Amino acid sequence: MLLQFFTITDIFPMFIKILSSLPSAIIKNSSFLLQRPLTTMHSNIITKEFGKFKVQVLPALSDNFMYLLIDNSTKEAAIVDPVAPDVVWDAVHKENVKLTTVLTTHHHWDHAGGNKELINSNTNDQLTVIGGDDRIDGLTVMIDTHGVDFQFGSLNIKCLRTPCHTTGHICYYVNGGQDDVVFTGDTLFLGGCGRFFEGTATQMYEALIKILSQLPDSTAVFCGHEYAIQNLKFGLHVEPSNHYILNTLEDVETKRKLKEPSVPSTIGLEKLINPFMRVENESVQKVTQTVGDPIETMKMLRDLKNNL
Repeated sequence: MLLQFFTITDIFPMFIKILSSLPSAIIKNSSFLLQRPLTTMHSNIITKEFGKFKVQVLPALSDNFMYLLIDNSTKEAAIVDPVAPDVVWDAVHKENVKLTTVLTTHHHWDHAGGNKELINSNTNDQLTVIGGDDRIDGLTVMIDTHGVDFQFGSLNIKCLRTPCHTTGHICYYVNGGQDDVVFTGDTLFLGGCGRFFEGTATQMYEALIKILSQLPDSTAVFCGHEYAIQNLKFGLHVEPSNHYILNTLEDVETKRKLKEPSVPSTIGLEKLINPFMRVENESVQKVTQTVGDPIETMKMLRDLKNNL
């Protein structure tokens, strides 16, 4: 009876991780699983202003983030990865905005698992559900080409295909004129990156170095999980003398003590603190003994992180 030594608080996060890696079809057809996502407030709800738009950070599950993107001029709203529809609708009503769009980064249950309930509980016009994978519930717009642009109110959103964590992963780059943000799901985290569940080190190199690193350094990064502290500690393991990592870790630890979310980061900061964004730096390559081969560095770093 080993389970008697564990509390539900111990078991639930492990259960969520198992569910998040399963195809949505298994989840939908398994009556013994949760009928709806459970929501825990692991962080406070905060709002970040960006001139023409704002982003409300909505915590969900044990460490997930959802994001309510609001166009200030049209009061139109989009939700990124609405795994907890009740929290989403509460935010929509409090902000007095019209939800029109769902931006799904990938099909995993802890990101797309709330789509069906959100759609069924919607009383306004049909929601546009955007994503890059036919395993996503309620999908109405399939993004199968990198760099597709669409207009959201007064904002432009570019869909960046970043396959690796899943084959259909999409990051959403929002350009509001002077301000821009990117929603990176489980491709890029603060200080880290997602596991290569359905892809390769070459694909993650392409996603992080050839695509996301090319965005303006000032671009705010809103990722899919609150993994910052563990990622930054890994970064210090790789580069113990990197003072940017140490300073960021201290800042994040202060935030987390107050239940403030660590997000957003920026592309510029990630280039300084994130070993997976630094695979072309010799200081990182020396750790993995892969000098001159950034893709092999990416592979070795991920293996090292997985085994720690």
